Amino acid sequence: MLLIVDAANVVGSVPDGWWRDRAGAARRLRDALAPLATTGFAGHEGPLDIILVVEGKARGISPIPGVRIEHSPGSGDDTIAALAAAERDRDGGVVVVTADRGLRQRVEAVGATVVGPRSLPYP
Repeated sequence: MLLIVDAANVVGSVPDGWWRDRAGAARRLRDALAPLATTGFAGHEGPLDIILVVEGKARGISPIPGVRIEHSPGSGDDTIAALAAAERDRDGGVVVVTADRGLRQRVEAVGATVVGPRSLPYP
């Protein structure tokens, strides 16, 4: 299964001062996601391929084992929708983590499942 995480949306769901250090908040999320590659999460068994989509000031963070980073050149939503469409036939399916209604509609239209940010162990 492929897990695509909308970093801006997930980080923005927690009022912990993330706006003062967007890259640092994205790194904390990346680090929280890494164990899920083997353990799974919220009823989705591992192993998982995980892509964390970052944009804006969070671009430039590095990948770590278990978490690939996709640096969006523009809208993170556009990048996530394109990834979901490109991977729609993946064994195990595609799950997108976001609370963005517009993005939800876009990725569900190509067959992805959507779960909210609270399904992740973050912060």
